[in-house]
Amino acid sequence: MDIKDIVKKPIFFERNRVYRIYLGGKPYKEIFNDANTYDDGTDNMFPEEWVASKVKAINPKYFGKRDGVSVVKGTEIFFDDLLAEYKDELLGHRKYDCLVKFLDSAIRLPFQVHPNKEFSRKHFNSEYGKTEAWLVVAKRPGAKLYFGFKDRMTKELLSELEDRSETEKDIMTGILAGVDANVGDIWLIKAGLIHAIGAGCTIIEVQEPTDFTIQPERWCGDYHISYNEEYIGLDKQTALDCINYDIYGEKAISFAKVNPTVKIDTPSYKKEVMISYEDTPCFGEVRHTVKDGGEFTMDFAPSVYICLDGKAEVIGEGYSKKIKRGDYFYLPFVAEGKFKIMSDTQAILIECLPSKQD
Repeated sequence: MDIKDIVKKPIFFERNRVYRIYLGGKPYKEIFNDANTYDDGTDNMFPEEWVASKVKAINPKYFGKRDGVSVVKGTEIFFDDLLAEYKDELLGHRKYDCLVKFLDSAIRLPFQVHPNKEFSRKHFNSEYGKTEAWLVVAKRPGAKLYFGFKDRMTKELLSELEDRSETEKDIMTGILAGVDANVGDIWLIKAGLIHAIGAGCTIIEVQEPTDFTIQPERWCGDYHISYNEEYIGLDKQTALDCINYDIYGEKAISFAKVNPTVKIDTPSYKKEVMISYEDTPCFGEVRHTVKDGGEFTMDFAPSVYICLDGKAEVIGEGYSKKIKRGDYFYLPFVAEGKFKIMSDTQAILIECLPSKQD
Protein backbone atom coordinates (compact mmCIF):
# COMPACT_ATOMS: atom_id res chain seq x y z
CA MET A 1 0.00 0.00 0.00
CA ASP A 2 1.48 3.33 -1.12
CA ILE A 3 1.15 5.89 1.68
CA LYS A 4 1.99 8.73 -0.72
CA ASP A 5 -1.12 7.74 -2.69
CA ILE A 6 -3.32 7.36 0.42
CA VAL A 7 -2.73 10.94 1.58
CA LYS A 8 -4.08 12.40 -1.68
CA LYS A 9 -7.52 10.77 -1.46
CA PRO A 10 -10.30 10.38 1.11
CA ILE A 11 -8.79 8.47 4.04
CA PHE A 12 -10.83 5.73 5.72
CA PHE A 13 -10.11 4.23 9.16
CA GLU A 14 -10.41 1.09 11.23
CA ARG A 15 -13.19 1.12 13.81
CA ASN A 16 -12.05 3.18 16.79
CA ARG A 17 -14.20 2.26 19.78
CA VAL A 18 -13.16 4.01 22.99
CA TYR A 19 -13.59 2.81 26.59
CA ARG A 20 -15.58 5.08 28.89
CA ILE A 21 -16.93 4.71 32.43
CA TYR A 22 -20.54 4.34 31.29
CA LEU A 23 -22.61 1.73 29.44
CA GLY A 24 -23.89 2.29 25.91
CA GLY A 25 -23.50 1.39 22.27
CA LYS A 26 -26.50 -0.90 21.69
CA PRO A 27 -27.68 0.99 18.53
CA TYR A 28 -24.27 0.69 16.84
CA LYS A 29 -25.06 -2.80 15.53
CA GLU A 30 -27.68 -1.24 13.28
CA ILE A 31 -25.80 2.01 12.56
CA PHE A 32 -22.45 0.48 11.57
CA ASN A 33 -23.62 -3.02 10.55
CA ASP A 34 -20.09 -4.35 10.01
CA ALA A 35 -19.68 -7.17 12.57
CA ASN A 36 -17.38 -5.07 14.74
CA THR A 37 -16.21 -6.81 17.92
CA TYR A 38 -18.18 -4.51 20.19
CA ASP A 39 -21.38 -4.32 18.13
CA ASP A 40 -23.33 -7.36 19.30
CA GLY A 41 -26.55 -5.47 19.95
CA THR A 42 -25.93 -5.03 23.68
CA ASP A 43 -24.61 -2.14 25.75
CA ASN A 44 -20.98 -2.29 26.86
CA MET A 45 -18.15 -0.11 28.15
CA PHE A 46 -17.06 1.01 24.67
CA PRO A 47 -19.92 3.42 23.87
CA GLU A 48 -17.99 5.95 21.77
CA GLU A 49 -16.60 5.73 18.22
CA TRP A 50 -13.96 8.41 17.68
CA VAL A 51 -13.93 9.52 14.06
CA ALA A 52 -10.72 10.44 12.21
CA SER A 53 -9.21 11.20 15.62
CA LYS A 54 -5.74 12.49 16.45
CA VAL A 55 -6.67 12.79 20.16
CA LYS A 56 -5.65 10.35 22.90
CA ALA A 57 -8.42 9.49 25.34
CA ILE A 58 -8.08 10.26 29.05
CA ASN A 59 -9.20 7.03 30.75
CA PRO A 60 -8.92 5.24 34.09
CA LYS A 61 -7.75 2.17 32.12
CA TYR A 62 -6.36 1.63 28.63
CA PHE A 63 -6.76 -1.07 26.00
CA GLY A 64 -4.19 -0.19 23.36
CA LYS A 65 -1.04 1.68 22.51
CA ARG A 66 -2.84 4.97 21.88
CA ASP A 67 -6.53 4.70 22.85
CA GLY A 68 -8.65 7.23 20.99
CA VAL A 69 -6.27 7.83 18.08
CA SER A 70 -7.57 6.49 14.75
CA VAL A 71 -5.67 3.98 12.62
CA VAL A 72 -5.72 4.25 8.82
CA LYS A 73 -7.77 1.40 7.37
CA GLY A 74 -5.72 -1.58 6.24
CA THR A 75 -2.56 -0.34 7.96
CA GLU A 76 -1.05 0.06 11.44
CA ILE A 77 -0.48 3.79 10.93
CA PHE A 78 -1.84 6.10 13.63
CA PHE A 79 -3.53 9.18 12.24
CA ASP A 80 -1.56 11.63 14.39
CA ASP A 81 1.67 10.20 12.97
CA LEU A 82 0.34 10.51 9.43
CA LEU A 83 -0.66 14.13 10.03
CA ALA A 84 2.83 14.92 11.31
CA GLU A 85 4.64 13.20 8.43
CA TYR A 86 2.43 14.41 5.57
CA LYS A 87 1.45 17.84 6.83
CA ASP A 88 1.54 19.52 3.40
CA GLU A 89 -0.77 16.96 1.80
CA LEU A 90 -3.16 16.56 4.71
CA LEU A 91 -3.28 20.07 6.16
CA GLY A 92 -1.69 22.49 3.72
CA HIS A 93 -1.63 25.88 5.43
CA ARG A 94 -4.63 24.97 7.60
CA LYS A 95 -5.34 23.25 10.91
CA TYR A 96 -7.37 20.15 11.69
CA ASP A 97 -8.38 20.98 15.23
CA CYS A 98 -11.66 19.27 15.98
CA LEU A 99 -12.63 15.86 17.34
CA VAL A 100 -15.68 14.01 16.02
CA LYS A 101 -17.44 11.17 17.86
CA PHE A 102 -20.43 8.89 17.85
CA LEU A 103 -21.66 8.64 21.44
CA ASP A 104 -24.44 6.45 22.84
CA SER A 105 -25.58 6.41 26.46
CA ALA A 106 -27.59 3.66 28.15
CA ILE A 107 -27.51 5.61 31.44
CA ARG A 108 -27.41 9.27 32.37
CA LEU A 109 -23.83 10.45 32.13
CA PRO A 110 -22.31 12.44 35.00
CA PHE A 111 -23.18 16.09 34.78
CA GLN A 112 -20.12 17.89 33.56
CA VAL A 113 -18.51 21.05 32.26
CA HIS A 114 -15.65 21.80 29.90
CA PRO A 115 -13.05 24.59 30.10
CA ASN A 116 -12.68 27.53 27.75
CA LYS A 117 -9.40 28.29 26.02
CA GLU A 118 -8.15 30.65 28.74
CA PHE A 119 -8.79 28.11 31.50
CA SER A 120 -7.11 25.35 29.45
CA ARG A 121 -4.12 27.54 28.68
CA LYS A 122 -3.62 28.34 32.36
CA HIS A 123 -4.24 24.90 33.87
CA PHE A 124 -3.58 22.34 31.11
CA ASN A 125 -1.00 24.11 28.96
CA SER A 126 -3.35 23.69 25.99
CA GLU A 127 -4.64 26.14 23.39
CA TYR A 128 -7.98 24.34 23.26
CA GLY A 129 -10.94 24.09 25.59
CA LYS A 130 -13.81 21.72 24.85
CA THR A 131 -16.73 23.56 23.29
CA GLU A 132 -18.87 20.87 21.64
CA ALA A 133 -21.98 20.35 19.51
CA TRP A 134 -24.49 17.49 19.58
CA LEU A 135 -26.61 16.19 16.72
CA VAL A 136 -29.19 13.66 17.96
CA VAL A 137 -29.21 10.74 15.49
CA ALA A 138 -31.19 8.13 17.44
CA LYS A 139 -32.92 7.75 20.80
CA ARG A 140 -34.51 5.24 23.12
CA PRO A 141 -37.85 5.81 24.91
CA GLY A 142 -37.71 8.64 27.45
CA ALA A 143 -34.34 9.97 26.32
CA LYS A 144 -33.38 13.38 27.71
CA LEU A 145 -30.59 15.93 27.50
CA TYR A 146 -29.65 18.39 30.26
CA PHE A 147 -28.44 21.97 29.93
CA GLY A 148 -27.70 24.21 32.91
CA PHE A 149 -29.11 24.21 36.41
CA LYS A 150 -32.88 24.50 36.94
CA ASP A 151 -32.36 27.42 39.32
CA ARG A 152 -29.56 29.76 40.30
CA MET A 153 -26.59 27.88 41.69
CA THR A 154 -23.54 28.96 43.65
CA LYS A 155 -20.12 27.42 43.78
CA GLU A 156 -20.53 26.80 47.51
CA LEU A 157 -23.84 24.96 47.14
CA LEU A 158 -22.55 22.90 44.24
CA SER A 159 -19.53 21.88 46.29
CA GLU A 160 -21.86 20.74 49.06
CA LEU A 161 -24.07 18.78 46.62
CA GLU A 162 -21.00 17.09 45.18
CA ASP A 163 -20.12 15.87 48.69
CA ARG A 164 -23.68 14.62 49.20
CA SER A 165 -23.62 12.73 45.89
CA GLU A 166 -21.37 10.15 47.58
CA THR A 167 -24.43 8.71 49.37
CA GLU A 168 -27.26 10.36 47.37
CA LYS A 169 -26.25 8.90 44.01
CA ASP A 170 -28.84 10.63 41.82
CA ILE A 171 -29.08 13.98 43.59
CA MET A 172 -27.77 15.91 40.59
CA THR A 173 -30.57 14.83 38.26
CA GLY A 174 -33.00 16.98 40.23
CA ILE A 175 -30.97 20.19 39.91
CA LEU A 176 -30.43 20.10 36.12
CA ALA A 177 -32.79 21.46 33.46
CA GLY A 178 -33.82 18.59 31.18
CA VAL A 179 -35.41 18.49 27.72
CA ASP A 180 -36.67 15.61 25.59
CA ALA A 181 -34.12 14.36 23.05
CA ASN A 182 -35.47 14.47 19.50
CA VAL A 183 -33.77 13.01 16.43
CA GLY A 184 -32.39 15.83 14.27
CA ASP A 185 -32.05 18.37 17.08
CA ILE A 186 -28.78 20.31 17.25
CA TRP A 187 -27.27 21.65 20.46
CA LEU A 188 -24.15 23.77 21.01
CA ILE A 189 -22.52 23.39 24.41
CA LYS A 190 -20.09 26.22 24.91
CA ALA A 191 -17.34 26.03 27.50
CA GLY A 192 -18.65 26.74 31.00
CA LEU A 193 -22.20 25.43 30.44
CA ILE A 194 -23.05 22.61 32.83
CA HIS A 195 -24.69 19.74 30.95
CA ALA A 196 -25.34 16.00 30.81
CA ILE A 197 -26.42 13.41 28.26
CA GLY A 198 -29.37 11.41 29.54
CA ALA A 199 -30.06 7.70 29.13
CA GLY A 200 -30.97 6.56 25.64
CA CYS A 201 -29.33 9.22 23.47
CA THR A 202 -27.22 8.54 20.38
CA ILE A 203 -25.45 11.63 19.12
CA ILE A 204 -22.74 12.78 16.77
CA GLU A 205 -20.51 15.11 18.72
CA VAL A 206 -18.12 17.64 17.19
CA GLN A 207 -15.78 19.36 19.63
CA GLU A 208 -12.46 21.01 20.21
CA PRO A 209 -9.65 18.41 20.15
CA THR A 210 -9.26 17.63 23.86
CA ASP A 211 -10.72 15.24 26.42
CA PHE A 212 -10.90 17.84 29.24
CA THR A 213 -14.02 16.98 31.26
CA ILE A 214 -14.73 18.17 34.79
CA GLN A 215 -17.54 16.13 36.37
CA PRO A 216 -18.31 17.03 40.00
CA GLU A 217 -20.41 13.97 40.78
CA ARG A 218 -19.31 10.81 42.62
CA TRP A 219 -21.14 8.19 40.56
CA CYS A 220 -21.73 7.21 36.95
CA GLY A 221 -24.32 4.45 37.29
CA ASP A 222 -22.55 1.88 39.48
CA TYR A 223 -19.09 3.24 38.70
CA HIS A 224 -17.54 5.28 41.51
CA ILE A 225 -15.74 8.31 40.07
CA SER A 226 -12.43 9.05 41.75
CA TYR A 227 -11.46 12.53 42.86
CA ASN A 228 -8.83 12.71 40.13
CA GLU A 229 -11.36 11.67 37.48
CA GLU A 230 -13.84 14.27 38.70
CA TYR A 231 -11.40 17.16 38.49
CA ILE A 232 -8.73 15.81 36.06
CA GLY A 233 -5.84 16.69 38.35
CA LEU A 234 -7.11 20.06 39.57
CA ASP A 235 -8.11 20.89 43.12
CA LYS A 236 -11.86 21.05 43.64
CA GLN A 237 -12.20 24.81 44.08
CA THR A 238 -10.18 25.58 40.97
CA ALA A 239 -12.15 23.06 38.91
CA LEU A 240 -15.50 24.49 40.00
CA ASP A 241 -14.40 27.93 38.74
CA CYS A 242 -14.75 26.46 35.25
CA ILE A 243 -18.58 26.65 35.49
CA ASN A 244 -20.64 29.63 34.31
CA TYR A 245 -23.12 30.03 37.17
CA ASP A 246 -25.07 32.83 35.44
CA ILE A 247 -26.75 30.53 32.87
CA TYR A 248 -29.66 28.48 34.27
CA GLY A 249 -33.29 27.57 33.66
CA GLU A 250 -34.84 28.36 30.27
CA LYS A 251 -31.92 30.68 29.54
CA ALA A 252 -29.55 27.70 29.55
CA ILE A 253 -31.74 25.67 27.18
CA SER A 254 -32.18 28.54 24.71
CA PHE A 255 -28.45 29.30 25.03
CA ALA A 256 -27.66 25.79 23.74
CA LYS A 257 -30.34 25.29 21.05
CA VAL A 258 -29.29 25.84 17.43
CA ASN A 259 -31.48 25.80 14.32
CA PRO A 260 -30.03 24.82 10.93
CA THR A 261 -29.90 27.26 8.02
CA VAL A 262 -30.79 25.97 4.56
CA LYS A 263 -28.25 27.16 1.97
CA ILE A 264 -29.27 25.06 -1.06
CA ASP A 265 -32.58 23.26 -1.60
CA THR A 266 -33.23 21.47 -4.89
CA PRO A 267 -35.11 18.22 -5.65
CA SER A 268 -31.82 16.26 -5.72
CA TYR A 269 -29.59 18.14 -3.25
CA LYS A 270 -30.06 20.00 0.02
CA LYS A 271 -27.35 21.73 2.04
CA GLU A 272 -27.97 22.84 5.64
CA VAL A 273 -25.48 24.64 7.88
CA MET A 274 -26.03 23.26 11.37
CA ILE A 275 -23.14 24.90 13.23
CA SER A 276 -21.71 28.03 11.61
CA TYR A 277 -18.61 30.01 12.50
CA GLU A 278 -20.97 32.70 13.75
CA ASP A 279 -22.24 30.20 16.32
CA THR A 280 -18.67 29.31 17.36
CA PRO A 281 -15.25 29.77 15.75
CA CYS A 282 -14.20 26.37 17.15
CA PHE A 283 -15.66 24.18 14.36
CA GLY A 284 -18.41 23.93 11.76
CA GLU A 285 -21.00 21.31 10.85
CA VAL A 286 -23.02 20.88 7.64
CA ARG A 287 -25.69 18.37 6.60
CA HIS A 288 -25.84 17.30 2.93
CA THR A 289 -28.82 15.34 1.55
CA VAL A 290 -28.44 13.84 -1.95
CA LYS A 291 -30.91 11.67 -3.87
CA ASP A 292 -32.02 10.53 -7.32
CA GLY A 293 -28.64 11.17 -8.95
CA GLY A 294 -27.93 14.35 -7.00
CA GLU A 295 -24.35 15.26 -6.17
CA PHE A 296 -22.14 17.86 -4.54
CA THR A 297 -18.43 18.67 -4.61
CA MET A 298 -16.47 18.50 -1.35
CA ASP A 299 -15.07 22.00 -1.63
CA PHE A 300 -13.19 22.50 1.66
CA ALA A 301 -10.43 20.49 3.27
CA PRO A 302 -9.34 19.34 5.72
CA SER A 303 -12.77 18.05 6.73
CA VAL A 304 -14.49 14.88 7.92
CA TYR A 305 -17.54 13.24 6.34
CA ILE A 306 -19.92 10.76 7.98
CA CYS A 307 -22.54 8.85 6.01
CA LEU A 308 -25.43 9.15 8.44
CA ASP A 309 -28.02 7.37 6.33
CA GLY A 310 -28.46 5.64 2.99
CA LYS A 311 -25.87 4.79 0.33
CA ALA A 312 -23.69 6.98 -1.86
CA GLU A 313 -20.51 7.00 -3.91
CA VAL A 314 -17.34 9.05 -3.53
CA ILE A 315 -16.09 9.97 -7.00
CA GLY A 316 -12.88 11.58 -8.24
CA GLU A 317 -10.58 11.34 -11.23
CA GLY A 318 -9.80 7.62 -11.53
CA TYR A 319 -11.44 7.01 -8.15
CA SER A 320 -14.75 5.52 -7.06
CA LYS A 321 -15.74 4.14 -3.65
CA LYS A 322 -19.19 3.16 -2.44
CA ILE A 323 -20.16 4.17 1.08
CA LYS A 324 -23.08 3.35 3.35
CA ARG A 325 -24.56 4.36 6.67
CA GLY A 326 -21.87 4.41 9.36
CA ASP A 327 -18.91 4.93 7.01
CA TYR A 328 -16.69 7.98 7.50
CA PHE A 329 -13.51 9.49 6.08
CA TYR A 330 -11.07 12.40 6.26
CA LEU A 331 -10.68 14.63 3.20
CA PRO A 332 -7.04 15.80 2.87
CA PHE A 333 -6.15 19.37 1.95
CA VAL A 334 -4.80 18.34 -1.48
CA ALA A 335 -8.14 16.65 -2.26
CA GLU A 336 -10.14 19.86 -1.84
CA GLY A 337 -12.55 20.33 -4.77
CA LYS A 338 -11.36 17.13 -6.51
CA PHE A 339 -13.97 14.69 -5.18
CA LYS A 340 -17.75 14.65 -5.08
CA ILE A 341 -20.53 12.67 -3.43
CA MET A 342 -23.35 11.22 -5.54
CA SER A 343 -26.35 9.01 -4.74
CA ASP A 344 -28.73 7.27 -7.13
CA THR A 345 -31.03 6.52 -4.20
CA GLN A 346 -30.69 8.77 -1.13
CA ALA A 347 -27.98 9.54 1.41
CA ILE A 348 -27.41 11.99 4.25
CA LEU A 349 -23.83 13.05 4.99
CA ILE A 350 -22.56 15.13 7.88
CA GLU A 351 -19.55 17.33 7.13
CA CYS A 352 -17.42 18.32 10.13
CA LEU A 353 -15.09 21.28 9.71
CA PRO A 354 -12.11 22.50 11.76
CA SER A 355 -11.96 25.88 13.47
CA LYS A 356 -12.44 29.09 11.53
CA GLN A 357 -9.28 29.45 9.49
CA ASP A 358 -7.29 32.68 9.14
